Amino acid sequence: MSAPLRFALALVAAVCLQAVASAAPQARVSVGVYADNVARFDRLTGQHSGSALAFLGWDQGRTWGKPYSYFLQILGDRPHIALKTERGGGSISTKAIALGQGDAHLIGLAQAISDSGKPVLLRPLGEPNNKLNRYCACRGGSSRWYRKAFERIYVLMHGGTADAMSAKLRALGMPGVSADVPQNPYPQLTVVWNPLAIGEPAIRGNSFRDYSPGTRFFDAYGNDYYDFGTYSFVRTQDLYKAYPSKPFVVPEWGLALDDPAYVKTFAAFVRSHRRVKFIGFYNGRTGGRLDIGKHPRSLAAYRRFIVPLTR
Repeated sequence: MSAPLRFALALVAAVCLQAVASAAPQARVSVGVYADNVARFDRLTGQHSGSALAFLGWDQGRTWGKPYSYFLQILGDRPHIALKTERGGGSISTKAIALGQGDAHLIGLAQAISDSGKPVLLRPLGEPNNKLNRYCACRGGSSRWYRKAFERIYVLMHGGTADAMSAKLRALGMPGVSADVPQNPYPQLTVVWNPLAIGEPAIRGNSFRDYSPGTRFFDAYGNDYYDFGTYSFVRTQDLYKAYPSKPFVVPEWGLALDDPAYVKTFAAFVRSHRRVKFIGFYNGRTGGRLDIGKHPRSLAAYRRFIVPLTR
């Protein structure tokens, strides 16, 4: 799924949406969805989607668009927010974020999350090793500045006093902050690092390890997984094994064709990998190519193999 397309969908739809097995089977996972009609998706699948997804542009909610509180209100019991760098007429760079030039947005969002009282999944700067994203090193971005930006986002979003956060940031070689931020401890706020398991392109300097901020600076991690005609879950194993102390999530998964075998295989992967704690289906626009309502055999497989994982 291209980053520009997802961003456009989020704006146009006003975001009213949304193997090597381990020893023990997975009993239950949390589920979410990105869809322009979550109620319809739930009717089709029999799922209860307590976590809807929105793609939030930089400063969206603060200086343009609807306020942060709007998104936190409509996205269910556990809002899932993908934090993007795009903003009107361009984007903010990861270097600028690391140097504190985007702090107003981060502090405003952290305050709104605290005020909402809801547990939140926050996914900043997703798929950094995807050539479709401006911050990918393969497009002239910098994996070093990406890591620094992610560290800063993590520190500010979890909050604390200005002195405490500044000490952490300066120790990381970044400027401090001047304002206190409400504390949003894990798991009330789960900051998700979301690389691709295999870089696109798969070239030197574009692996997930090149962008890792380190386990101190993410609460959970995982890759997106789509079926556009081919898939291979073996490709996820290296990423899954890389950080065994952290929960694994699949923030986005979906399919563009009627392929019930993919849905069954995905369910088997989730069942057999005990650290998988969240899966988010990307259904997109009603009638679009990713709409599971257009794929009756896959829908039946979803009801049979995915929904029971959530109960």
